[in-house]
Amino acid sequence: MPDERDYVERTSDTPIGREQVRETAPATVRSNSAGWWIAALVAIVAVVGLVFLFTSQNRQSELQAAREQGAAQASVEAAAAGAQVATTQASQAAQSAVDSTARASQRAAEAAQTAANRTAANQAAQDASDASRDASTVEPAPQQ
Repeated sequence: MPDERDYVERTSDTPIGREQVRETAPATVRSNSAGWWIAALVAIVAVVGLVFLFTSQNRQSELQAAREQGAAQASVEAAAAGAQVATTQASQAAQSAVDSTARASQRAAEAAQTAANRTAANQAAQDASDASRDASTVEPAPQQ
């Protein structure tokens, strides 16, 4: 490494003449670390950007999976609600059918009772008619 001192020549005008003086001045060597600091800062920003980019892609895939899972869960819940409504409607329809069948059976029983009563009344009338016919028919007296 060369001598770290810079040589400076100074010329001064004096009344006697010109005088040249060679002086040795300490060299001011400054390490230029500002460039390294800037390069390190740019590298850190680039790394942070890459990390953010990759994690945001993972988050987007996670969000998409969560959306799909939510949609599937909503479909299952909607199907369950539909099945519950259908079950309720089927139960109501079955109850209505039982009530209708009971009313129809009651009407049939009443009609059968009415028919039986009419048949009994007709039979009684027939019997009465037969009895009156029998009573009105005169049989000849036996001969002796």
